[in-house]
Amino acid sequence: MARPVPVSDQITLEALDRDPFPIYRRLRADAPVCRISQARRIFLTKAADTKYVKDNPDIFSSDDPVTPMKRAFWAHTLMRKDGEAHLRERMAMAPAFAPRVIRDEWVPRYQRIAEDYVARLPRGEVVDLFPALSGPYAARGLAVLLGLEEASDDEMQRWSQALIDGAGNFGWKDAPFARSDLANEEMHALFDRLQDRHRAEPNNSALSVMLNADDPIEQTQIYANIKIAIGGGINEPRDALNTILFGLLTNPEQLEQVKRQGDWDKAFEEGVRWVAPISASSRLVKEDTEIRGCLIEKGETVMTIQASANRDEEVVEDGETFNVYREKTQHQSFGNGPHFCQGTHVARRAIAQIMLPVLFDRFHNMTLPDPDAVIWRGFGFRGPINLPVLLN
Repeated sequence: MARPVPVSDQITLEALDRDPFPIYRRLRADAPVCRISQARRIFLTKAADTKYVKDNPDIFSSDDPVTPMKRAFWAHTLMRKDGEAHLRERMAMAPAFAPRVIRDEWVPRYQRIAEDYVARLPRGEVVDLFPALSGPYAARGLAVLLGLEEASDDEMQRWSQALIDGAGNFGWKDAPFARSDLANEEMHALFDRLQDRHRAEPNNSALSVMLNADDPIEQTQIYANIKIAIGGGINEPRDALNTILFGLLTNPEQLEQVKRQGDWDKAFEEGVRWVAPISASSRLVKEDTEIRGCLIEKGETVMTIQASANRDEEVVEDGETFNVYREKTQHQSFGNGPHFCQGTHVARRAIAQIMLPVLFDRFHNMTLPDPDAVIWRGFGFRGPINLPVLLN
């Protein structure tokens, strides 16, 4: 007979924000299915269980009615839809992410942006790469891809953080929603202004292809799609870049081998495995089900913790350690199933094939003077919030 899901009242959102990995390690060992009271979710921390949930949308729906995302985004977004409704909105942006478009348009644009932004960095100084490079680079590339060139890097980053904070506001506090409301007002005003340009000059940007489609989705959902891309499309490459740089700079032997062999793609995959930029996802349970002997009733919300799944002892050896040259493992950082991240291929190219080679070509002997000065934050989305490096 299935048993009730164990409950933890001791695990706080603050502790998860500071450093969730010791908590996940304990949960994997002692309670891989566990109700976390403060999050109002049932956490799943084992790789097999997180994959099972994502691969079975008929049982585990993305349409979570108690998520803060709808409140934060002013819309019921494709991230919280299933089946045909999800597919229609996802496919509306698909032309902007076609392999040919990525190769012929976005890669050259990202290359120019990378070279320009790296060239601005001073030699021989300690510089925090979070505000000086990784955030602006992710913001500018995404603005181009989405068709929002008129938005500044600062605006893109501020909007993204406001949306992320709102979507992750599981405590339903007023301040994060006030910031996301302001961001929504500013974004909508920009989108309204840009419509005439994109209709007059159709192009392969995401906003243009959605506005000019033969059978366009509703304007509210066009805007919601763009906002989803802003919310996830800046923090994911930004945090991945910062994480990879931290991993390489704190493992100089690996860094030298990566530079020698050009193994930037391997470094990328290990970085996003080690610390998943998007660390957790919610799913609504549509029928009574059982996981690891625990009864999960219809109407419950489970949270798949891919940050934990990526370090699961059953699928990866010594998963707590950054090791570019470990035996290849399948991480879940970009999701799986119908909601597999649409921007994955752009992010891989932007970081592994463009920014990392450009950055180390200019600063061959870049170092991290004080790894302990780097601060990590985030539970739903995670990465360093500073990265002071010496640019030699």
